[in-house]
Amino acid sequence: MFKAKILVLGPCESGKSALSNFLADATETASGDYHPTQGVRILEFENHNPMAGHGRQSTVEVELWDCSGDKKFETCWPAMAKDTTGIIFVYNPDQPNHDKELENWHNFFIEEQGIKETSCCVFAHHKPSSPEREKSQLSQCFSNIPVVHTNIEEEGESVRNEFSQFLAKLTVAMSDKREQEELSIMNHR
Repeated sequence: MFKAKILVLGPCESGKSALSNFLADATETASGDYHPTQGVRILEFENHNPMAGHGRQSTVEVELWDCSGDKKFETCWPAMAKDTTGIIFVYNPDQPNHDKELENWHNFFIEEQGIKETSCCVFAHHKPSSPEREKSQLSQCFSNIPVVHTNIEEEGESVRNEFSQFLAKLTVAMSDKREQEELSIMNHR
């Protein structure tokens, strides 16, 4: 069994907690009122993923770290980054400047902490019945990271499938890394 620590990062009010609760099947329901996350919330659950593990059913213990978008918690970022398996960047493309704010997380976690872009994805999270307006565009620094447009109210099953595919990709990478470490140990005897 694999254990995956996945950070959910992005600006305030981008939908990180709503997505995290949805993906973890948490019973906490959205009341419509905004309650900012203080620091980090860790949701733990098992994912039985048929796409993971090179074609065989694989169970993954997931720690989904729903991280506050508030800059006052920036001093916690190094602790959050420790032993991270993957990152889901979340922003609301209907909000001005969310795309610009997302660059700060990219700069710290990818460029400074060395987390691989292949272990990341972006959820462009659209809130239900958001007004039609010009959508913000991500900067070039996200050009190698897949972007998925999400709306859990209208396309919940699609969001779950995208998460499962992302988790499967992480599981394959963890499996490959484990195999390389085992081979390295065996070759150095």
